[in-house]
Amino acid sequence: MTTMTCKKEDTTNCFVFEGKMALPNQYFVGRLGSKFIIALRDKKKILGLKCPKCKKTFIPPREYCHFCQTKIDENWVELGNEGVLVNYTIVRYLGKHLPKKVPYILGQIKLKGADTPLTHIVEGVDFKDVRIGMKLKAVFAAKTTNTLLDLDHFEPL
Repeated sequence: MTTMTCKKEDTTNCFVFEGKMALPNQYFVGRLGSKFIIALRDKKKILGLKCPKCKKTFIPPREYCHFCQTKIDENWVELGNEGVLVNYTIVRYLGKHLPKKVPYILGQIKLKGADTPLTHIVEGVDFKDVRIGMKLKAVFAAKTTNTLLDLDHFEPL
């Protein structure tokens, strides 16, 4: 690490500090997110929340319906472990925060019973063969992490 102060004629009294800084943090997912993660971890089940008014089902769960603004925080439903790829990208940039070694496929999967897609990792398919509309199934992690990565990835059926 190096420190460099500004010149004396600089009246703003500034300095530059070069180095690396770690900012470890934890994120509390809240009551709804906790129930969702616990179901992934303990039961290997994917849960969503269904709006009683317009019947839309959301994953990841949220407190209010984004369509009709009805509170939906108690209407849990079990979703299927299979779905369809509705969008994807290939992640190629480096970063310590990334869940997998690059490059990898990050897809949006619309699960059976859901009206919104879940964004997650797709494995088991070559980059040139991935396509919108392909059918995928959930693969749960062998070791729990108490995060969304308890659902390790999706792979082709």
